[in-house]
Amino acid sequence: MTDSSDSRPGGRQFQVEPHGLDVIGDAERKGTPRTLFWPWFGANVSVLGLSYGAFALGFGISFWQALAAGAIGIVFSFLLCGFIAVAGKRGSAPTMVLSRAAYGVRGNRLPSVISWMLTVGWETVLTALATLATATVFGRLGWGGGTGTKVAALVLVGALTVVGGVMGFDLIMRLQTVITVVTGVLTVVYIALVADHIHWHTVSAHPTGSAQEFIGALVFMMTGFGLGWVNAAADYSRYLPRTSSSRGVIGWTTFGASVAPLLLLVFGLLLAGSSDTLSKAVAADPIGALTTILPTWFLVPFAVVAVLGLVGGAVLDIYSSGLALLSAGLRIPRPVAALVDGVLMIAGSVYIVFFAGDFLGPFMGFLTTLGVPIAAWCGIMLADLALRRRDYHEGDLYRPRGRYGDVPLTPLLLTLAATAIGWGLVTNTAANWLDWQGYLLGPLGLGGTSGAWAYANLGVLAALAVGFLATLVLGRGRVHRQEREATGRTANEGAPIA
Repeated sequence: MTDSSDSRPGGRQFQVEPHGLDVIGDAERKGTPRTLFWPWFGANVSVLGLSYGAFALGFGISFWQALAAGAIGIVFSFLLCGFIAVAGKRGSAPTMVLSRAAYGVRGNRLPSVISWMLTVGWETVLTALATLATATVFGRLGWGGGTGTKVAALVLVGALTVVGGVMGFDLIMRLQTVITVVTGVLTVVYIALVADHIHWHTVSAHPTGSAQEFIGALVFMMTGFGLGWVNAAADYSRYLPRTSSSRGVIGWTTFGASVAPLLLLVFGLLLAGSSDTLSKAVAADPIGALTTILPTWFLVPFAVVAVLGLVGGAVLDIYSSGLALLSAGLRIPRPVAALVDGVLMIAGSVYIVFFAGDFLGPFMGFLTTLGVPIAAWCGIMLADLALRRRDYHEGDLYRPRGRYGDVPLTPLLLTLAATAIGWGLVTNTAANWLDWQGYLLGPLGLGGTSGAWAYANLGVLAALAVGFLATLVLGRGRVHRQEREATGRTANEGAPIA
């Protein structure tokens, strides 16, 4: 890289990021924790946040319950991202490489595959939503919203996402700054234009739901926001200097990621709570449904804010999915990995846009099902990070015979056990291919798959807690042994392996 210490826009020409799974050298570490605000805000300022208001009320709870569930779920889940982001500045490697300290060099391929599936799934969902939103806008304008429009929109959105993922860190950071400003301003305008559609007497009339329904909404918010990002949380903080404040990394990651979703959720709850028609329409087309209450003249700016916001999230996902694919064992350059994921993303988007009859059911099934093993991984990773008193030994992150080991059984068995417990405590009746889940709800006296606890999604919380607490107990000795080993070896000794 030329002049990699210059982080100003225009300070250097764009080029493809050469880094893959390798550790970022001291000369290329730059910025302060405050710079983390831009990628995290840009990735989460999408107007999809408005649709989560309808999703939350769909659990049968009141406005105030939905607000509490959303606020707790969003902030807590992004706080988990903040903690894992600290690992990035302590190890200067991608998240799924740092995870090798807990799982071993080759044992880490299991969570890497899960991480890859989650990020590819998310980038596919965001790309499909951007395509559907564009088609809806063009249809309302009378410019055509059929197959041709959808194909053109999918090509444009896919190209923006893939180019960002292939180019890498520097372009993404600059792109997210632009997305933050543009989408932030236009979203405020959208809120002002549709504010008269809010009817507080209708919103406040929503009946109070049960504790189980509240917990279900809370967990859905966690999986829809922070738990969808934890497996990538250190991919951007790894470029910070080692001396950066850990509190700053946690704070700016949490704040940057949470502030837009919180504001959008409040307004989304007010809109969805004011109209059952809008709330139901969101389930089929979460972004496009929001155009039905807009004046015609703002439809094009709305399309811009919708597409940019969704692309902002998809770009971060495709970048991290490429890194996860490499960490899973595929030996190809990082840009090629991002390109491979881009092809899969477009194929999945084609299915959602042109063939899937329902969006919300499969989406909730996807979030909950993959949310369980990711929650288990997150608990294990957080506990492992909490137990460490020293920075990672960079060289051993790439050596099966190093201090972190090759395939340690304890974290792998713990992940499988936590996932099995988690899947036994969630249900996904909206997605028929997942109706095997919930097998522990009956034996544990929780009413079975049709009882009051069926939709509380306790399995996500259980997997997170089991992974964290069991690692604190079972992993303490292993971490202490690792940190007692001699530290005289050179950090970059040996050739990294994927």
